[in-house]
Amino acid sequence: MRIRATLGVVTGALALSVLAVPAAQADEVQGDTTISGVVVNGGKAVVVGATAKKTITVSFTVKDASGVGWAQAILYHGSDIESSDTGSVANSSDHRSTCTTVNATTSTCKATFDLEPGTEVFNFAAGGWKVWAIATGKDNDYIQKDNAKSFQVQRLSKLTANAAPEPVKKGKTITVTGKLTRANWDAGTYSGYSTQPVKLQFRKKGSSTYTTVKTIKTSSTGALSTTVKATVDGYFRYSFAGTSTTPAVNAAGDFIDVK
Repeated sequence: MRIRATLGVVTGALALSVLAVPAAQADEVQGDTTISGVVVNGGKAVVVGATAKKTITVSFTVKDASGVGWAQAILYHGSDIESSDTGSVANSSDHRSTCTTVNATTSTCKATFDLEPGTEVFNFAAGGWKVWAIATGKDNDYIQKDNAKSFQVQRLSKLTANAAPEPVKKGKTITVTGKLTRANWDAGTYSGYSTQPVKLQFRKKGSSTYTTVKTIKTSSTGALSTTVKATVDGYFRYSFAGTSTTPAVNAAGDFIDVK
């Protein structure tokens, strides 16, 4: 097994200098150790706000005929762990996964990771991430997987809607304004998400279903504005379908009283 003392892309508090981490240019296997069933954040995309630290769990199953020795998982952004973007690798706080014995040959392993804006996650790193994982058997068999699981890390989105004037006479024109923003991890705030398609939707009073009226695009600052005729009492909202870097979001419905 190829061993090195540190993982070069990790710096500062994430340094792994105390660990023996195998070089990770490609998957490796020796013997019958296996890693399977890797789940990140309960199978959901990891959505991180502008300032708050996000703690997630990675779980997986390890098997070896001689029994499971230990396991470790690392999160990274890049084509492979060796070329991971600086500052975009997060390591579990205890450096190794906690493994619970299921039977003589199988263990379930878990590790927790903290993703903090401006420390582990930066705007350029939104999108696809991967899990690097290694596990050993008690007989020194091992398996190393460069991409044990792929997952998404996204910038939390927010969306508003305001319909005016209100009340309004039937048949008159109203203007629905709003704004689509998302977490700016570099600045620790929320910034407008520009040129994104957003649906204007309407729900009639007494109904539980929104229907799409039209689709418009956000401005360079994330602003939204469009006009529509008022016909009956109900709620207008904007709806954003999301992208690979930003989750879907619906604005709260704004009620229009039509006289």
